[in-house]
Amino acid sequence: MPLYLCNARPGAVSDTAKAQIAGDITRIHCEATGAPPAFVHVFFFENGLAPDIGDGTIALYGNIRRGRTDAQKDQIKADMRHAVHQRTNVPLDGIGMSLQDVPASWVMEGGDIMPEPGEEAAWLVAHEAKVAAAKSA
Repeated sequence: MPLYLCNARPGAVSDTAKAQIAGDITRIHCEATGAPPAFVHVFFFENGLAPDIGDGTIALYGNIRRGRTDAQKDQIKADMRHAVHQRTNVPLDGIGMSLQDVPASWVMEGGDIMPEPGEEAAWLVAHEAKVAAAKSA
């Protein structure tokens, strides 16, 4: 968590661009929210059922933890659309973007319920200790 899906018309996003866009999405999300990069997941599809491309060329959809401000979400959407435009040369009006808030308690990462925004540091310490204990058992 967060989970970002990119659905595009076939050939609109090269394999090179996919790797670059995944890096951009991770960076943008982390800069806007303070979340650790390891939390960010990005998947690409061509002509997938969702997110709906509509009349556009590329559609981005993100599930993010509830608690982000409208300003953070607006910045994420604008920056991600711009990054996709830069990597693909698809006009901005051909790139759709939407975000959905999801309660942290609905999501697991590495077998543990996700922390609320701002509680990542303590969660990471506890999670890493759990993983280390499991490895030594």
